[in-house]
Amino acid sequence: MNGLLRLGTLAALLALLYLPAAAPACPFCQDQGVTLAGDVAQADLVIYVTIKKAEQKGAGEFDGETDVQIDAVIKDHAIRDGKNTLTIPRYIPDLADGKQKYLLYCSLFKGKIDPFKGVAVKADSDMAKYLKGSLELKDAPIEKRLKFAFNYLDNPEFEISHDAYKEFANADYKDYATMAKDLPADRIAGWLQNKDTSPLRYGLYGSMLGHCGKKEHAALLRKLVEDPDKRAVSGVDGILAGYMMLDPVAGWKYVRGVLADRREDFMFRYMGLRSVRFLYDLRTDVVSRDELVAGVAQMIPHRDIADLAIEDLRKWQRWELTGRVLGLSKKGAFGIFRQPAFEAGVVRRAVLRFALCCKGNEEAAAYVAEQRRKDPGAVQSAEELLRLEQAPSK
Repeated sequence: MNGLLRLGTLAALLALLYLPAAAPACPFCQDQGVTLAGDVAQADLVIYVTIKKAEQKGAGEFDGETDVQIDAVIKDHAIRDGKNTLTIPRYIPDLADGKQKYLLYCSLFKGKIDPFKGVAVKADSDMAKYLKGSLELKDAPIEKRLKFAFNYLDNPEFEISHDAYKEFANADYKDYATMAKDLPADRIAGWLQNKDTSPLRYGLYGSMLGHCGKKEHAALLRKLVEDPDKRAVSGVDGILAGYMMLDPVAGWKYVRGVLADRREDFMFRYMGLRSVRFLYDLRTDVVSRDELVAGVAQMIPHRDIADLAIEDLRKWQRWELTGRVLGLSKKGAFGIFRQPAFEAGVVRRAVLRFALCCKGNEEAAAYVAEQRRKDPGAVQSAEELLRLEQAPSK
C-alpha cells in the first residue's frame, strides 16, 4: 500500500477510536442516514403528484409555479382542504413528458405550501405503496419493519431499494439477527451473484445468507471472496462472517489463514479482522473467543496492521498476550524486516495504550515507567485519550 495512503488511513482509523460511541447500526452496512419515512416526519405535507402544467417566472432556476395532480397523499395537512389539484409556488420541470411523478415534501411558509424536497420517480413506481406501508409500520416492532423493507431491497426503483437498504443500515444487528433466519436464502444468493448488485450491499447480504443459508451456500461465499474483483470491496467482512456462520470449521480456517498472511493485501486482512470483531462481540456461538484471539494475535508481527490488532486485543482485555505485544519494542522483533513495526508511531502508541490498560502486570508497569522517563508527554497524551475513550457518551 502507498505509504502516504496508509498514513492517511491510519490517521482516520485512530481518530475514530476516540470518538463517542455511535448509535448501534448494522456492522456490515455503509450508508446509514435519514430514510424517506424519516423525511416525512419533518414535513407538514407530503404528496405524490403528476405535473400538469409548469411555468417558469423570474431569473431563478425554480422561480415560477407548477400545477400538480395529486395521485396519493402520504401526509396530509388542513391547507390542502381536500383538493386533488394544487398550484405549487415553484417551477418543477416535467423532464420526462408526463412519464414520471414526483414525491413532494412540503412545509408551510407564511400560510403557503413551500416544497423543500422533491424526489422524481417513474410513472409506474411503487413509491407511494412503499412509503405508505413504511409509515403504517412506523410504530411496529423493528423485525416487522425490516421484513417489510426486505421485500423492497431489489425494487427496480433506486430510491425505493436504497431506502429499504438504509432501514437495515440504521438497524442494530440484533434487530435483524432473528428474522434473518427465515429469509429466502436462494433469493439472497441470487443478489450476491448479480453483477448489477451494488458492492455496498455485499456485507449485508453475505451476513444475511450466513443466517438463513445452507452449508452449500458457504461454497458460494468462499467463491465470492476469492474473486479478485469482489475481495477488494468493503463488504467482504460480511461475506467472511457469513462464510464462518455457515461452515465454522472451513470458514475459520480460511479467515485465520488470511489474518496470518502478511503478503495479503492490507484491506483484505482488515476485512478479515472486522469479521473476527463481529464474531467476538456478537456471535460467540460460531468460533470460540480464544480461537479468535489466537487468530488476531498472528497479526502482531505485521508492520502495516499491528496497531489495529493490538487495539482490539486491548479492548478485549486479552492481557495474556502482554509479552507478545511488548515484545515489539525489543530489537529484531520483526525478523526479516530491516525496520521493526515498532518504529511506526501508530504501533508505539498502540503498545503504550495496551500497557497502560494492563493493570497489575509487572512487565507492563515496567514498560510504562520506562516510557514515562523517556517521553512523559507521549504517556500523558495516551492517558488523556484513554480517559476520553472510557468517558460515558452523552
